[in-house]
Amino acid sequence: MSSQSTSSTPNSVDKVLLAAPRGFCAGVEMAIKALAWMVRAFEPPVYCYHEIVHNQKVVKRFEDLGVIFIDDIEEVPDGRPVMLSAHGSAPEVVESARERGGFVVDAVCPLVTKVHHEVNVRAKKGYSIVYVGHEGHEEAVGTMAVAPESVFRVESIEEVEALPEFETPVALLAQTTLSHRDWADVADATREKFPETWMPGRSDLCFATTNRQSALMNIAERCDAMVVIGSANSSNTRALEKLAREAGCVRVYRVNGADELPDDLTGVVGVTAGASAPEELVEAVLAKLNPANGVEEVRITDEEEYFPPPRSMRDLLSAIDVLAALGLGGNPVDRAPVNDRLLPASRVLADLR
Repeated sequence: MSSQSTSSTPNSVDKVLLAAPRGFCAGVEMAIKALAWMVRAFEPPVYCYHEIVHNQKVVKRFEDLGVIFIDDIEEVPDGRPVMLSAHGSAPEVVESARERGGFVVDAVCPLVTKVHHEVNVRAKKGYSIVYVGHEGHEEAVGTMAVAPESVFRVESIEEVEALPEFETPVALLAQTTLSHRDWADVADATREKFPETWMPGRSDLCFATTNRQSALMNIAERCDAMVVIGSANSSNTRALEKLAREAGCVRVYRVNGADELPDDLTGVVGVTAGASAPEELVEAVLAKLNPANGVEEVRITDEEEYFPPPRSMRDLLSAIDVLAALGLGGNPVDRAPVNDRLLPASRVLADLR
């Protein structure tokens, strides 16, 4: 991949190595498109429990369109539409949202749903669950609420060592957005303390998070500096920043957008983006860097995963499609449905007005 910047600002950056995959993951794609459709289907305000994704630019775009982000589901007036964020919600939050009588879309990432299911099953079987996750992170809070009496959250070897000697069997689960390095040492310590620990056959760690970390590591040793695009409250973005430092990059910058780039970058600069960062932010960063010898995209794998809209959203889209066809005098049976899979969330977000 090559890029020609329209910027006329002088720059000493020789070349940019652009990591791929980067940016939006399948769960974020699904959640952003679902909230965009809610904005178009309902008069404002539309409510969203917690930030739809952890990116300040995305959140601001939706706030400008009348979305109100709340941290207490009781703040949603009865009858108003509400979306539950991609990070997953406690069971009582989901129930309370539905009891309020408005249109509810639960945009939880299917990978988080998998962990919720594992917690529920293991707890019912009498396991004590060691859950590796960040304190206060929305995904961790929602997951622990599935079986609060059975889950023990840890994020360090020291916290594992401080766990009691359980009289029950032990299961080991994880927040999906952890870096492999954050997970591995704590998992090893848990298995050492509890040798019969049960673990799921398929890792809880998000494939997209792992792919973005591998892509960064693939270019890190060739870079004089690394730019990680994403917000400070994004766990996977902070994991990328930490990984770049551990890889030996002397200069590592996490930025929300191009306006936060330092002016003195030189040589070869690596660029990647967290799973909640839209591609338009990447394009703006590349334009600001304006490398003399262009942009080389370094791709380690293609991501073809796709998560369809939540069931309630699919039903709403079908109803809107039928009404649109009837309003135009057409036959709904003959009307081709919108192919959501081919519609990237970055384009949906850019088109929101």
